[in-house]
Amino acid sequence: MAKVAFLGLGVMGYPMAGHLAAAGHEVTVFNRTAAKAESWVAQHGGASAATPAEAAREAEFIFACVGEDDDVRQMTTGENGAFSSMQKEAVFIDNTTASADVAREIYATATAAGLHFIDAPVSGGQAGAENGKLTVMCGGDEAAYARAEPLMACYGARVTLMGASGAGQLTKMVNQICIAGLVQGLSEALNFGQKADLDMDKVLGVISGGAAQSWQMENRGTTMVRDEFDFGFAVDWMIKDLKICLAEAANNGAELPVTATVAQFYKALSNKGFGRNDTSSLIRLLNS
Repeated sequence: MAKVAFLGLGVMGYPMAGHLAAAGHEVTVFNRTAAKAESWVAQHGGASAATPAEAAREAEFIFACVGEDDDVRQMTTGENGAFSSMQKEAVFIDNTTASADVAREIYATATAAGLHFIDAPVSGGQAGAENGKLTVMCGGDEAAYARAEPLMACYGARVTLMGASGAGQLTKMVNQICIAGLVQGLSEALNFGQKADLDMDKVLGVISGGAAQSWQMENRGTTMVRDEFDFGFAVDWMIKDLKICLAEAANNGAELPVTATVAQFYKALSNKGFGRNDTSSLIRLLNS
């Protein structure tokens, strides 16, 4: 069993850290809202720390699941960041969905300091985190990944090294681009069926067994036709993720016309006050 730090106890990080504790690892947590860390300790044991540096001081593995690039920098190289206290050869695993650029930047800083850094964004949403069934896409060195993989398996059903530093984040971008197009297509199809006065439960039962089937249809189709969106991966998070995808595409020359359009639809949803709804709420724009 390892000494572990976990930084960031949001809807994803809270249960992910819990799976590490349940597996028997000695976990110290940090959260910017200290009450959340105290609540986690009351539920799972372990300890809480006042800063990332304090949490990481004796840890062999440090995990983070925060918001965006600057949050990752704050957790690692910022004032009282984990890098200021980490032991040599300790491994920092970043489960945040962030840019490939920040992953490579922090990897270089870690390497120069004798530390290890793995970008390891996750997919599967809140339910995947709570059930320990996340997909984890990793970028970094093979040796560091081999050491960290058994711990990531505590909350990940599929953990894969995709390549060098940044490859995990790039793979997550592929994932989000796929989801954006799928959800918009599903929204249009379900709205069409509703306008045609079809029994949508029957429709979904039929087409989910054919070529149109997808995770989104299986897990969100019935809730979409019932206007249920108070759960899951929030619209505002998807806006952030698609912004990263579009910025990377501008650098590598990839054309993302559908993704760019859907990103605008998500912004419109957020502007209407639906930013905390599940991403499947795209159908709201068609029903309004």
